[in-house]
Amino acid sequence: MNQALIFLLETFLGLFIYALLLRFCLQAVRAPARNPLSYFLASLTDFVVRPARRIIPGLWGYDLSTLLLAWITSAILIYLVTLLSGQFGSGSGSAAVAICLLAALDLFRRFLIVLMVCVFAQAILSFISRYNPAMPILTSLTRPFLQIFQRRIPPVGNVDLSPLFVLVICQVLLLWPVEALKQSIERML
Repeated sequence: MNQALIFLLETFLGLFIYALLLRFCLQAVRAPARNPLSYFLASLTDFVVRPARRIIPGLWGYDLSTLLLAWITSAILIYLVTLLSGQFGSGSGSAAVAICLLAALDLFRRFLIVLMVCVFAQAILSFISRYNPAMPILTSLTRPFLQIFQRRIPPVGNVDLSPLFVLVICQVLLLWPVEALKQSIERML
């Protein structure tokens, strides 16, 4: 029974975290606001973001309330999953710190996954349909990361290799530092 409950929590709260994170990222990169994805994310998350904006102000044009809500939701998810799976150790005060750190690391991990999916989708769509309605959103989300490599690495045979470098770096970050940090923080529980 606990496994089914953990699955449901991870699915629904996980999707909600992705929705909040995507909403923050789209606002941060100033993606076109009049697109179906932005409208969907705003409709899905407005019930919690609008009240939070009254309490948590933005900073330098970034919607901190959305990011903080994603972090809080991630912390709640980690706490509930840890509680249901019986992984709490002595229940010391370091468990709260560990959950907060794990939630921040989880947001970073989810951001890397979103970035990888966006880069991959943009690369595929650039070969199939350059005028797809999703391209402006994907371009807005990936441009800051792709430009780093586009400035330094010229296209090879008119093929831009920057998506490959971004995907490899994201995967390396997921495999080594993120996973190592996660394991060391989990020992605090």
